Amino acid sequence: MKIFATRQLPDQTLKTIEDAGITVSQWTKKRELTDQELIEEIKDCEGLFVMGGTKITAEVIEASKKLKVISLMSVGYDHVDVKAATQNTIAVGHTPDVLSQATADVAFLLMLATSRKAFFHHKRILNGEWDFFEPMANVGIDIHGKTLGVFGLGNIGFEMAKLCKNAYGMNIIYHNRSNNEKAEKELGAKKVSLDELLKQSDILSVHANLTPETKNVFNASAFAKMKRNAIFVNAGRGGIHNEPDLLAALNNGVIWGAGLDVTNPEPMDAANPLVSMPNVSVLPHIGSAVKETREAMLQLAAENLLAGLNGKELPKCVNPEIYNES
Repeated sequence: MKIFATRQLPDQTLKTIEDAGITVSQWTKKRELTDQELIEEIKDCEGLFVMGGTKITAEVIEASKKLKVISLMSVGYDHVDVKAATQNTIAVGHTPDVLSQATADVAFLLMLATSRKAFFHHKRILNGEWDFFEPMANVGIDIHGKTLGVFGLGNIGFEMAKLCKNAYGMNIIYHNRSNNEKAEKELGAKKVSLDELLKQSDILSVHANLTPETKNVFNASAFAKMKRNAIFVNAGRGGIHNEPDLLAALNNGVIWGAGLDVTNPEPMDAANPLVSMPNVSVLPHIGSAVKETREAMLQLAAENLLAGLNGKELPKCVNPEIYNES
């Protein structure tokens, strides 16, 4: 059997796959593949190992007659046409759980950095502007004892809430489709409507998947309902917030600040005004970027891949309904 990887695999992951008797080909260029290039690469492959934001469209899936499994090195799967994969009985695997703490750490970092304008002050040093002291110039805001609102209180959102509760004594509210009984019991979290989440949150942290229902949820109308001293944090997916609306809300003082590990589009243009705003902190989607977490993601992605190639149920499957089909 053969598989194609959309990036060069680390040696250990490559060895794991090849030791299972699988032939591996890899994309070595420093750019994303076009649909036609991807179709050509996987036309004789049973497996596809996806790293990065390579889009797996319905056209690609329909043209890949031998494909059995698409294994993603990510939790999110909005870059894959899962409906088309399911219709073609192709299992789609992803890597939840193993990156929860690392991603929550980055959300916490962005919240704290934004509240103290840390990125802005660092730039002042680089620009030779650390000079005359003015006691009330460019001050931050205190986040102790404030209210954290979590949009999408799954594993990552829970870790973020736990950090905020333990470190800063924050009150926790959240908006989910279902109740998170663990968060309610251990953190005193309270489930609220989206409107109440917007109105009550001092820090609003996004940890949901990007779906048709969550796309552009945080738009001009949503920002207008938030507190004027609120901080908006997004470590989920950039498409969940409307970026022009976010920029307008910040420029007009509708909300106080923002911390983003995800943007729309990605990569963000260096000339984007959000990058240079004193009350905004932007990172280049590094939520899982620690050695231990990336290794765990690669391991789980390899396990999903090998299970799919061998006709077994994936350990972490996006579309488990394919196993119910006769």
